[in-house]
Amino acid sequence: MVKKSQSKKPQKRGVDFKKIKKKIGRKVLPPKNSTNTEVKSKEIILPEQSIAADKSGYAVSKKGLTLKELLQHTSHHNVKSRRDALNGIRDIFIKHPAELKLHKLAVIEKLRERISDDDKLVREALYQLLKSEVFTGSNEENQELVVSLMMSYIFSAMTHLTFDIRLMAFKFLDLLLQHYPSSFTVYIEKILQNYGSLLRKNQFSLQDRSKLKSVLAGLVHCLSLLGCNKGDVSMRKNDCSQATLHPFEPDDQEDQICHTGVIRNLLDVLHVLLSCLHDLIQNTPRLDAQSFDCMQFILQSVDAVVKYFTHGFNETKRGLLSLFPPSKIPDVNVDDHMISLLKLKNLWDVFPLNPIHNHSTKDGDRYFILNAITTEVFLQLSDMISFPPALFERFLEFIEVSFSEKISHGRKSSLGIQEKHFISIIKFIPRLIVQIPDNWKARILLAFTTVLRNFSAESSTTLACLSAVQEMLSPEHCWLELIADNPEILEFHLDWIRELPSMLVRLGDKHSSSSEAALRLQLKLGQCASLNSLLSSEYDNMQKPLRDFYCTLDEESVHYGPFISLPGEIQELSVCCLYYFSSLDHPLLQSLVSCCLSNELDPNVIFRILEVLQSAHKAGHIHTAHYLSFLVTLVSHFKTSPDEIFSTTSDDMKSSREIFNSVTLFVCLQMSQMGDKNLISKMLERVIIDQIMLLPHVDTICAFLRVLVTLDSRLTRFSVESIDDLTNVLAHYLIYISSSVPGEDVETAHQKTINYYFLPCLILFIKNRELLKLVLNKMGSFIDEYNSPSSSLRCGSLPLTHASLRLRAVVSTFLHMNKDSKVHGGLLSCQTELETIQQKMLTAKSSEATNMSIEERHKIQNECDRMKAFMVLLFQPYKDFKEANFIYISDIRNLVQVPTELHKRNPTDRSHRSQAEDERKCYLHKSQRGNKKMKENAIYINHKGGISIGRLCANSRGNTEDASVNQPK
Repeated sequence: MVKKSQSKKPQKRGVDFKKIKKKIGRKVLPPKNSTNTEVKSKEIILPEQSIAADKSGYAVSKKGLTLKELLQHTSHHNVKSRRDALNGIRDIFIKHPAELKLHKLAVIEKLRERISDDDKLVREALYQLLKSEVFTGSNEENQELVVSLMMSYIFSAMTHLTFDIRLMAFKFLDLLLQHYPSSFTVYIEKILQNYGSLLRKNQFSLQDRSKLKSVLAGLVHCLSLLGCNKGDVSMRKNDCSQATLHPFEPDDQEDQICHTGVIRNLLDVLHVLLSCLHDLIQNTPRLDAQSFDCMQFILQSVDAVVKYFTHGFNETKRGLLSLFPPSKIPDVNVDDHMISLLKLKNLWDVFPLNPIHNHSTKDGDRYFILNAITTEVFLQLSDMISFPPALFERFLEFIEVSFSEKISHGRKSSLGIQEKHFISIIKFIPRLIVQIPDNWKARILLAFTTVLRNFSAESSTTLACLSAVQEMLSPEHCWLELIADNPEILEFHLDWIRELPSMLVRLGDKHSSSSEAALRLQLKLGQCASLNSLLSSEYDNMQKPLRDFYCTLDEESVHYGPFISLPGEIQELSVCCLYYFSSLDHPLLQSLVSCCLSNELDPNVIFRILEVLQSAHKAGHIHTAHYLSFLVTLVSHFKTSPDEIFSTTSDDMKSSREIFNSVTLFVCLQMSQMGDKNLISKMLERVIIDQIMLLPHVDTICAFLRVLVTLDSRLTRFSVESIDDLTNVLAHYLIYISSSVPGEDVETAHQKTINYYFLPCLILFIKNRELLKLVLNKMGSFIDEYNSPSSSLRCGSLPLTHASLRLRAVVSTFLHMNKDSKVHGGLLSCQTELETIQQKMLTAKSSEATNMSIEERHKIQNECDRMKAFMVLLFQPYKDFKEANFIYISDIRNLVQVPTELHKRNPTDRSHRSQAEDERKCYLHKSQRGNKKMKENAIYINHKGGISIGRLCANSRGNTEDASVNQPK
């Protein structure tokens, strides 16, 4: 067989160039070694490059962003960017507060969008920003706009599907109402509806008590604003709630519709709250802190709603009281549906709340607080609704046990926590005493008195007790009738009186409000005591412990009580209470006069004390001897300036002297009105003389001299011994005044002051010429003492050791006395005494036995010349009377009319000489019915036709001239 040869396959070799087949309709590919020249680009939109922008002068955050940029970032999709933007805005407002004022509305308008933010941290950052910066730094100009901007977003968040956002919306609402409380009444219905809706759905689990607590706390704040905006219409434009929130007094139909809606929502919230409380009690076997807070907030909300309704009821009742007498007041009708809801049966059924198992002291305090709030709600409704006696007794038992056991056995820390709840119950005691049966009155008053005794005097509870007692004593509570019907109540009244003095002392001067309340109660008790003999006797017994309140005295010092440092209005209250003591005893008057002598007591209070004591004396509440002792002690111990009486350096001291002068005037007026002046003068004769014999301060001597002038200026009933002592004092006193005048011109300088101190002496000299002679003789004896080494006249604090000083003082005294026209007549009758004094002065000048310097002799010579001039001034006009051809008319009342032209006539004009002679004859004829003796009011007509009224005087040369030229009236 022949083999076929196999065909050989061609061997594969490398291809240098691949041939590409071109097909129709397909794009030819570019060569591999071709260069792509196509350019591609993307558009980037940048409104502004922040790095390149110039932000100098702008307020920026820590990251360099402006307020505008940060507001834009609050809407960023990234959570962290939104949160950082809010923190950055806060940084800007802290560093640049002006930015908030400029852009407040724009900021709020942008930030409100974050109220419903999905992120919890963003919402919390917004809350802190609004709380710390935005709301606190905003003014009141645009509050309507601010509130309206916020409320729309808050209400929107309240209906959000997310529960946490709804809760946070109520938190934002509470923050807004804290800064703008007046906005509550504008949105009240919608706010209450949202609260009711949230609580009604019961979306709070047992683990979410903290969230429930937050919502209830906001509700308590909202309901507390129900009575805060009455009369505020600044934000109530077209809203129907612009009227006062008052359920019983709608003004018109529109307001009635609005009030009906408010009441409906309030009752709905009240029903929801009671249901929520019932659920909490059922699901809380042990009262933990969260559950306690929730229950407390619920009860406080119920209390606020009840207060709203009872306020309207009481206002209506007070309006009826002003229109009708008490016996004819019509009943106030309240809607039956409202009463059924306000009876709060669910709440009364669980009262009092008590622990199921053993509890700690802290748990006991919590249960007491809850029961106390429930009791307050019940007591408010008791005026409006009649409750069953059994229910009433349950609350009375709680009050009695709480006031007695909690006070007696409670810890101090517990009492501090419970104090405000005691106060809330105490304010109902006055009305409660009128309502409860007689068998409960004594029990409740005993518990009330226990509270009054055991709490510290400065505590708020004591202040509330004092106010309650004062309210009990008001006429509308018929307290005196209760005492008459139930004598057991009188014992409590007496206990309250006994507590007041010690309470006032314990309070001191640091608790003025409590002291004021105690004194107002004392004043009320004093007014009631005048109507009951037993009360009056117990009120008088307060005087002894009250001395510690005013001032206590011992042998060495004076101890002032709180009275001296209390405010002026409280001091006046205390002074007014003095009037109602039926007999003010002497020790209490001593304490009062010691207070008056204190430099710390206001002068107005001193005069108020004097006025009240004057009224008490007129009413027979002070014995006359005790009252006189008070006045004399006040005058004798009053402190004035220790400086010279003419000193002008101390305004304070000068004012003290003016105060003393006013006190002296008051004392003189009182003594002149006390009755028989002769009897008063006889009682005080030796007392006053003995006081001024001690040579006290010159102001004190002057004051007692004024008292003497007031009682008996003639000194007709004074004994010889008293006259001698008075003579010695007057001589010392007058010389001291004259020697104290500063400067050389004693005739004109300080004339007003000199007249004040000289006046009582001059009155005594006018009324008693013999006293004037005795005083002149005593002054002459001072001149004889110049050569005695121990003859140092001392009045006050000024020694007159030199003879020239004594002589100068004596002559100055005469010159000033001579200025008074009435004393001038008395000096004319003392010519012998004055000449004796002049002779003694000359003897002192010419005496060679004395060892005196030339300067001293020269001064004595000057005083002798002054005395000689005074004698010429006093007596020479009358010696030359006939030579001067003077005619005088002794009784000015007998003149018909003195021509005004007479003293204006030219004496050298002979044409008027005959007319003047006729007029002089007419005056002389009419004066024959009068006394021909020289009188102080004599009218003289000289030969020149001039008229002189009063006395004649002489010039320095001895020539007579008219003392004054006037037209007689």
